[in-house]
Amino acid sequence: MSQVRRSRSARAAGIVGIAVMCSRLLGLVRELVFAALFGAGYKMDAFVAAFRAPNLLRDLFAEGALSTAFVTTFSKKIELEGDKAAWDLASKVATLTVIFMSVVTLLGIWFAPVLMGEVLARGFVEEPGKLELTILLTRIMFPFILMVSLAALAMGMLNAKDRFGVPAMASSAFNLGSIIGGAGLGYLLDPTFGERALIGLSLGTLIGGFLQFAVQIPSLYQVGFRFRPDFLWKDEGVRKILQLMGPAVVAASAVQVNVMVNGLFASYLGNGPMSWLNYAFRLMQLPIGVFGVAIGTVTLPAVSRFAAKGDTAELRDTLARAIRLAFVLTIPCAAGLIFFGEPIVSLIFERGRFDHADTLATAAALQFYATGLAGYAAIKVLAPAFYAMDKRWAPMMVSFLSIGTNLLLNWIFTFKLGWGHKGLAFSTGLVAIINFGLLYAMMAKHAGGLQTRALVVTLVKIGLAALPLAAICWAAQFYLLADLATVGLAYKAGVVFGAIAVAGGAFFTVAYVLRIEEVDDLVSIFRRRFSRTKG
Repeated sequence: MSQVRRSRSARAAGIVGIAVMCSRLLGLVRELVFAALFGAGYKMDAFVAAFRAPNLLRDLFAEGALSTAFVTTFSKKIELEGDKAAWDLASKVATLTVIFMSVVTLLGIWFAPVLMGEVLARGFVEEPGKLELTILLTRIMFPFILMVSLAALAMGMLNAKDRFGVPAMASSAFNLGSIIGGAGLGYLLDPTFGERALIGLSLGTLIGGFLQFAVQIPSLYQVGFRFRPDFLWKDEGVRKILQLMGPAVVAASAVQVNVMVNGLFASYLGNGPMSWLNYAFRLMQLPIGVFGVAIGTVTLPAVSRFAAKGDTAELRDTLARAIRLAFVLTIPCAAGLIFFGEPIVSLIFERGRFDHADTLATAAALQFYATGLAGYAAIKVLAPAFYAMDKRWAPMMVSFLSIGTNLLLNWIFTFKLGWGHKGLAFSTGLVAIINFGLLYAMMAKHAGGLQTRALVVTLVKIGLAALPLAAICWAAQFYLLADLATVGLAYKAGVVFGAIAVAGGAFFTVAYVLRIEEVDDLVSIFRRRFSRTKG
C-alpha cells in the first residue's frame, strides 16, 4: 500500500474514530444517567432484557448482515457501473427494508411473551411481575429495529461515497434522543423513577432511533441520493445482497445465539447480574467502537473495490495493516481495563442508586470481558472482508463453532466453577479470541497470506510497550485509590484521568522507540496536522 493511501486510510479511520468516540462517550453518559436513576437490579434488568430483543435484530440484520452485504455490493456497483445504477439499487433495497422490517416489528410485538418468557429472560418468572414488565417494555421498543435498519442503509451509502463522519456521528443522535427523551418522559410518567418511568425510557429509545436515521438525510441528499419507492426486486444487485445476507445472517445469528444464551444464564442469577454485564460491556464498546469499528468501516469499502478489481496484493496489504493497527490501539486499552477497571467503573457509574457493591460487580465483569477486547476489534475488521471476497461461508462456519464453545465455557465458568456473571464475561472474551484466530487462519489461506510474521513481531512489541502501562495502572489503584468508597469525586477523577494519561503516554513512547510501524504512521499524521495548524 502506498504511503499516500495509508495516510488517507488512517485519516479516514481517525475521523470515524473521533465521531465514534463522541458517540460512545454519549453512550456512557446514557448508561451513567440510567444507572444513577435506576441502579442495577430488578427494574434495570427488565429494561436491559427488553431492549435486547430489538438490539439483537439490529446487530443481526441492520448493522450486521444488511450493512455488510449492502456496502460490499453498493461499492462494487459504483466501481463497475457508476452512480446512477448504485442509486437505483439503493432505492430498491430501501423499499424492501421498510416492508420487511415493518413485518418483523409486528411479529416481535405479537410474540414478545414467547420471546421473553421462553428464550431471552426465562429466569425472570421466578420474580413476581418482572417478566410482565419486560414484555411490556419489549413491545414498546420493537419499532426501533425499523428505524435503525434505515439508518444502517444510509450509513452504508455514505461510507461507500467516502463520507464517514456524519454516519459515524449518527449514533450520537441516538444517544442524545435516548437520554433527553427517555429521562424527560420518564420523569413525566413517574417523578420518583419507579417502574412507570421505564416506559418513558423505552419511548426515548424510539426517539433516538428516529434521530439516528434523520440526521443522515441531508448528507444523502448532498451525495446525490433521491429515494423513490421501487418494488422491482428481481434485480441482480438485490439478488447479490440477499445472497450475501443469507450466510451473513446465519453467521451473525450464531453470535446472537451466544448473546441470548448469556442473557438466559444471567436471568437465573438473580437481580443485578444482567445489569452489571450490560454496564461492563458498554464500557468495552468504547474502544471496540472507536478503534475496531472505525478501522473496519474505513477498510471495507477499500477491500470491496480491490476485490472487484482482482487486486489481491493491495487487498492483502490493506487487511494486514488494518489488523495490526487494531491491535496497537486496543491491546493497551484491554490492559488498562484489566488493571484499572474498578476505579474507572466507580468514577463513571457510582452515584445515585448505583452503589459500591454494584461497582465491584461491574468492574469484575469488565476485567473478564477485556480479555477478548482485541479479538473483538480485529473481528470487526476481518469478518466483513470475507463477504467482499465472496467467501461468505467461512464466517458462518466459525460462528457455528462458537455456539458450542460458548455453551460449554458458560457452563464450566458460571455453574461448575461458580464464577457467576464473571464466568459469562470470561467465556465471551475467550470466544472472541478463538473466533478471530479461526477467521485469521482462513483469510490468510484465501488471500495468500496476511503478513503473519509482521503481525507476530508487532504483537511482541505491543506486549513490551503494554508492561509499563499495566504497572502504572496497578500502582495508581493500589497506592492512590486503595479505598474507592471513601475518596471524593474530584480526587478520584484526577487520579483516574492522570493515570490514564501517564500510562497511555508511556505505552506510545515505548511503542515509538520500538519502531512499531503503525505508531510511526500515527505520529506522522499528527506532525503534519500540527505543522499545518502552526502554519
